[in-house]
Amino acid sequence: MSTDTIASPRFPSHVCVWRDESDTAAFAQMLAAQPALANAYITLHGDLGAGKTTLVRHLLRALGVQGRIKSPTYAVVEPHEGAGFSISHFDFYRFDDPREWEDAGFRDIFASPGLKVAEWPEKAAAVTPIADVAISIEAIDESERRVTLQANTATGASILQGFSA
Repeated sequence: MSTDTIASPRFPSHVCVWRDESDTAAFAQMLAAQPALANAYITLHGDLGAGKTTLVRHLLRALGVQGRIKSPTYAVVEPHEGAGFSISHFDFYRFDDPREWEDAGFRDIFASPGLKVAEWPEKAAAVTPIADVAISIEAIDESERRVTLQANTATGASILQGFSA
């Protein structure tokens, strides 16, 4: 996995390339090791098949989640426990009605401690808070991915510090 850190006027960015799924797993291990992750909101951006769900599965495993890890495509959110904190994995791909936000209790989830990870966050951008870290995954070919992390908050900057160490 090759990496570069990009200076930003306000918050840092980080770019790396995953050459294969083992790089994705190594990246997830590095991300899981960041203490600030316990109360962060991470958004995942990329086309269908870019590797968003694969990253989440590796991240959840790295955080100690046991058992089957389902994609929340139809349920919108799947709750997990791992590493001593709650984890909510959102997939907003089918999210169309902002009223769902209140009806499903998402406001309460976001107001509670724990890690929130969202795929397709742009579908719920009007109701979600700003992401601490936005991760963009771009498919270069069948196995290689260009990954850009952008911190948007002090929490996000703290998480990205672990990638430049």
